[in-house]
Amino acid sequence: MRRDGGGWSLATRIMAGVLVVVLGCLALLSVLVAGFTRYEVTERLDNSLQEVAERLEFVIAAHAVRPAGGMVALLPEVGPRTLAYQIATPDGQLLLRSQNAPTEAFVPVLRGGFYDRPRFRVYVVKASDGGHYILVGEPTFHRREAVRRATLISILPMILFLPAVWLLVRWVVRRALQPLTSLQAEIRARGGGNLAPIPALDLPEELSAIHMAVNMLLDRLKKALSTERAFAANAAHELRNPIGALLAQAQMLREQLHEPEAPGRVAAMIGQIRRLGRMTEKLLQLSRASSGAAMGDDRFDLIAVLQILAEEFADMPPAFPVVTVDCDGMEALFARGDIDAAGILFRNLIENAAHHGTQDAVIAVTLSRGGVVDIVNDCAPLPAAILPGLTEPFVRGGSAADGSGLGLAIAASIAGQMEARLEIASPVPGRERGFRARVVLMEAVPVTEGISTLASLP
Repeated sequence: MRRDGGGWSLATRIMAGVLVVVLGCLALLSVLVAGFTRYEVTERLDNSLQEVAERLEFVIAAHAVRPAGGMVALLPEVGPRTLAYQIATPDGQLLLRSQNAPTEAFVPVLRGGFYDRPRFRVYVVKASDGGHYILVGEPTFHRREAVRRATLISILPMILFLPAVWLLVRWVVRRALQPLTSLQAEIRARGGGNLAPIPALDLPEELSAIHMAVNMLLDRLKKALSTERAFAANAAHELRNPIGALLAQAQMLREQLHEPEAPGRVAAMIGQIRRLGRMTEKLLQLSRASSGAAMGDDRFDLIAVLQILAEEFADMPPAFPVVTVDCDGMEALFARGDIDAAGILFRNLIENAAHHGTQDAVIAVTLSRGGVVDIVNDCAPLPAAILPGLTEPFVRGGSAADGSGLGLAIAASIAGQMEARLEIASPVPGRERGFRARVVLMEAVPVTEGISTLASLP
């Protein structure tokens, strides 16, 4: 099982371990078989030398052998692998030899037993008459060739069987780990938009416990997210009403007071109530974003969301900047996620541009077919050192404008849950001023032939 990012694979590790053990055992077995084969072949060939010597002893008994100056006995079909023999007196004088035997005795001192010479493996035995020695030699290259062939015949099937062992081990391991692969695929499919329990799988006992634990974790996570989302929604409703009522009472009180200092004090109180309301709304949005509210898997038209926001901002007091939306000729741009969370995301980015931009400057919202949304406003360029921290809660760019420091943090949290990327830059690339917030959507489908093409989208 391979992990993204280049980790180790359980299947590869098991296969490697099994193959190392199997190959090690086969290698040890091959060495033992080779040693045993060599021992057996050597023993059989030595027995052959003894048998030839015994037959030559019968020849000596049947025919009296007299010194003849090393008479040569011609043998038919003598080849390089043919056994050579010599019959010699106890003092080493040759009486008879085969034509492939040397003219000198195989060994300088005649004693019974086996001897290894440079060219021959020699067996020496004393004849029963006591006056002769029989020397039988086998060419050493023939013996080595026989041992090599016998060893190769014993080991070659094992070597040829190694690919079959590798294929069988790989097949068995992959088949055994198939339930783990299925469980991995089911777990990978789970996310904020899919917390359903993993269905029953044909798992071994070792994985059944993991299956149950994951389902219990998913159930607890689903309950926790549901509770947090319900709290955020209920808190927003419960807090908005008393704050709105308090604001209305303060405004009525301002109309009823006639002291010179009273209107200013009431106006300050109203401003603080409004600031408290905005802060409460941002905190609730941040709580909702942190709870995974944007992890939906629905498709929605992002252009429609931005146009609705632009219309809402157009109804703001005259001091609010104008918001323009450039759709690059598209009639729709379908993105994946939660439509309400996407509205919160772009509302915070536009509000951030309005609060910290130059008064009366236009806020330009531009969409591209690649799923990129740029929100640009005019302002003095921000120091490069503070840009990376602007997406943290309660971090502000040093502006004196009224704000909570939560807008970009909320936007960054929602963008991450939608598998989008939030990029900020100041000044705007290619300019000397301005601030740009860019949202890059991973899955965005542009539509230019009419909204009816929605039915053909996946």
